Amino acid sequence: MSGYKIFSGTANPELSEEIAKYLGMPLSKASINRFSDGEINIQIAESVRGKDVFIIQPTCAPANGNLMELLIMTDALKRSSAKSITAIVPYFGYARQDRKAAPRVPITAKLVANMIEIAGISRMVTVDLHASQIQGFFDIPVDNLYGAILFLDYIKSKNFKNPVIASPDIGGVARARYFAKKLGLDMVIVDKRREKANQSEVMNVIGEVEGKDVILIDDMIDTAGTMVQGAQALKDLGATSVMACCTHPVLSGPALERIQKGALDELVVANTIPMTKSCNKIKMLSTATMLGEVIRRVSHNESVNSLFETN
Repeated sequence: MSGYKIFSGTANPELSEEIAKYLGMPLSKASINRFSDGEINIQIAESVRGKDVFIIQPTCAPANGNLMELLIMTDALKRSSAKSITAIVPYFGYARQDRKAAPRVPITAKLVANMIEIAGISRMVTVDLHASQIQGFFDIPVDNLYGAILFLDYIKSKNFKNPVIASPDIGGVARARYFAKKLGLDMVIVDKRREKANQSEVMNVIGEVEGKDVILIDDMIDTAGTMVQGAQALKDLGATSVMACCTHPVLSGPALERIQKGALDELVVANTIPMTKSCNKIKMLSTATMLGEVIRRVSHNESVNSLFETN
């Protein structure tokens, strides 16, 4: 274990502690402070010369601060002669702007990829990128792990009488199809039209849901508008129950209130993003074992793909 070190940013220290516990090693020490004007000040408190280093830091809210913290810690480690720097970014922020969907708009996923590489990160590990092709924005290795590994066993444990997998929109069909194939289930699609960011309108449901336990699959849940409206549309068509599995619990704005009052019976999420508020409809699963095993395999030059085979 002496060949590598694990550092944690301030974005999700609980997850970092879980990962370190799985690996049977302590988190390495770093002092992370802010000047009075908000600038981030980091000092690495132990030698990393010649070491393979892993930084655990999702770029969740506050996205700008957490991203800068990752970049500044990377620079500190690089200037401390670390052999390699792998960023463990369970939630990769700015991924929703991955193309020019309108005139005169940025492609922030590419911009952030450039920043990560220039800072000195040599490899990135993340979970359920909003779009898999974002891996192509990087010229360094990117391991995009699948949240399905967490959710499949949980779905099986529910012992639904008549389950069916559902995609909450057209864009999530490939993800939902993967779940359906793994579980041997049929699939339906909730078709919606999005007028502007964070607002959606359910149009219709493609497929039969009457008398079925529907499992909605998505990579993230933000304001919960899509999920709650989709769940209501499914129940209006006779669904017995509606459960959603979403890897990243962004849960901004009115999300928790919508979930609590809405038609969703249960929301299952991963701890890629820390939750500051709770809701009795939400079940959180840990990514610590999955990410810890990836760190172990990367540090020992073992195959990661064999652990996360999707076919």
